[in-house]
Amino acid sequence: MKINILTIFPEMFESVFSSSILGRAREQGLLEITLTDIRPFSESKHHNTDDYPFGGGAGMVMMYQPIRDAMASVTGDGFRGKRIYLGPRGRKLTTALARELAKEEELVLLCGHYEGVDQRALDTCVDEEISIGDYILTGGELAAMVLTDCVARFIPGVLGSKESPEEESFSDGLLEYPQYTRPREIDGLAVPEVLLSGDHAKIRAWRRRESLLATLRFRPDLLESASLDAKDQKTLKELEDSCFSES
Repeated sequence: MKINILTIFPEMFESVFSSSILGRAREQGLLEITLTDIRPFSESKHHNTDDYPFGGGAGMVMMYQPIRDAMASVTGDGFRGKRIYLGPRGRKLTTALARELAKEEELVLLCGHYEGVDQRALDTCVDEEISIGDYILTGGELAAMVLTDCVARFIPGVLGSKESPEEESFSDGLLEYPQYTRPREIDGLAVPEVLLSGDHAKIRAWRRRESLLATLRFRPDLLESASLDAKDQKTLKELEDSCFSES
């Protein structure tokens, strides 16, 4: 997959994209990330990319022309992918959306800044707006990093194991079960015996129950849309009864 990021601060990205899993994915040719500075495309004398908003108001707005030309430079006639603006009005980034985006051949991410982007750029240069959450950032660069990291995990080969992204939090709408590693006991705290049993069926059942319990305790809102079978529903009912009786 190729991801091209349009930004006025390209220097923010390299350390993040050169490290850890993303760095290895780039080295292996599984992920190509290109940073395109919007500033050189500006036709203004000082190559500024922002101006005062018509109608007045606080702050500055990113100009249409530099974005239009920067976008045209990275898409061209043969572009087959999706152009995305990281903004608060967009569809919320979820595991399902990340999995969907990972199937694209190419993504172009437009990072907004200041008080926003000229609407004409959003109308003509963008296919979709995506939000990473209901909060305010100083710009779209951090959001672009989050989206890239999230999507990359669903590109075959990036994690080194087909099962890894499917076993993590939110993969099936639930939080992940507790994890443990060596030593078996420390400070009087022991690893649950079932994880040492070697009985894979019992381990899977324990992990599923713990995943349901964690979701019930910390993010009960996720249960409304989670993928639950009849056995899950029964376990959840038992957990709910237990929690209510304890309280």
